[in-house]
Amino acid sequence: MAKSKKSKKAKKAKKPNTSASTPSATSMSSPEQQRAGFFRRLAAMIYDTLVATAVGMCAAMAMIVFMVVSLKNGVFDMQGYAEPNEFIQNSVMFTTIIQVWVGVWVAGFFLWFWKRGGQTLGMRAWRLRIFSTTEAPMTWSRLLLRLVTSLGGLGTLLVLFDVKNKLALQDWVAKTEVVKLTKNQNDHKSW
Repeated sequence: MAKSKKSKKAKKAKKPNTSASTPSATSMSSPEQQRAGFFRRLAAMIYDTLVATAVGMCAAMAMIVFMVVSLKNGVFDMQGYAEPNEFIQNSVMFTTIIQVWVGVWVAGFFLWFWKRGGQTLGMRAWRLRIFSTTEAPMTWSRLLLRLVTSLGGLGTLLVLFDVKNKLALQDWVAKTEVVKLTKNQNDHKSW
């Protein structure tokens, strides 16, 4: 009888958790995983905001350098301004281009990480991961819908009021959930 208990435990230990071992956010979470609460999500959002700010600053710097070099070499007309920085600051078109460029890079940061592993750097640090609540695949358009409906993080405030389900606005709309992972599930080797 002791052998049968050991063999059952050995079989259970060898069984992988398929929900945490898949590389993307397409699979559904397992029933024993808990959805993340507001404060854990907030901590991950603060971390991700710092990283996204750095990504945005690098993207802006690259675009500004390109514009300054282009203006200095006569690719674009400076319209009477002595210095390129004066022209860029006073040009609605150039400042809009920079803002859109930075927005695309920041959105790309979130979308790429969500698609590639279901978690951003902040989510990884706080052992959180996005899972689908349906069998539908996690497509780029679905992740973009999740990003837009997060309203810059304000959608997460819904978790404070939805104590039972712990779903944010973006989770309801995109049919996703954010779950807490164990240390083993969060290890990138188990993806």
